[in-house]
Amino acid sequence: MRASGRWGGVGLLLVLLLVAGPALAQRKRSDDIDRGHKGKIRGITVDNLPNYNDRFFRPGIYIAPNFSRFFIEQSNAYFTAAQQGRGVSANSIISPGFGVGFIGDIRLGNPGTPFHLRFTPGLTFLTRRVEFKSVGAGQPDTIRTQEVGTTQLELPLLLKYQSNRRRNTRFYMIGGLKSSTAVTQRQNTPAINQLNVVRNDLLLEYGVGLDLFYPYFKFGPELRFSHGLRNVLDPRNNQYSNSLQSLRTNTVTLYLNIE
Repeated sequence: MRASGRWGGVGLLLVLLLVAGPALAQRKRSDDIDRGHKGKIRGITVDNLPNYNDRFFRPGIYIAPNFSRFFIEQSNAYFTAAQQGRGVSANSIISPGFGVGFIGDIRLGNPGTPFHLRFTPGLTFLTRRVEFKSVGAGQPDTIRTQEVGTTQLELPLLLKYQSNRRRNTRFYMIGGLKSSTAVTQRQNTPAINQLNVVRNDLLLEYGVGLDLFYPYFKFGPELRFSHGLRNVLDPRNNQYSNSLQSLRTNTVTLYLNIE
């Protein structure tokens, strides 16, 4: 009697597993189903580009509106003149710009690795402004704006660290170095705009982004910050250059990546 009771308990357990097992599996498979009132199906979430992580190389393009300015350090000559009641002070003005370019993304390791190497060459059109204010004892202040317009060839080399993919979204962080060369310098009315910068710059870059997977492409909005590592001031013998010790570039860019 005891043996039959034991076997009856085992049989009941097997029956429960046979009944509950498919139900649990069905529940796991239906996690992507969006159900409305009374269990009616309103939509099913599908993983777009399911094999995207298996690709070793991923090309793309980007457009990049930005805001840029100079980080200014005044010279000793300025402080000496200021102590004597004269001199020219400088204030950087944030100015908009725009860039376009290409994306080359390489996976570093197996398909599941979170690390990728990104090379994103492009052209950026910048117009940076510095407002100079002449200060003299007993004289009215005079304000003049110097404008430095350049077209920059930019060659960023960046390391991307991405999170695990959740459905069709994924967060990532990015950072690295960028070399920048002015292929053209636009200087309107040189007699007035007398502030000059060197053509080459090296910048530290870092930022965050979000990968959004669609059926035929991946869209990635990304916010990136750039800080110049070298002094780009091209000193000339005029009141504007003499009042400055250094100019370093600072840029905030919204990258709209399509891969």
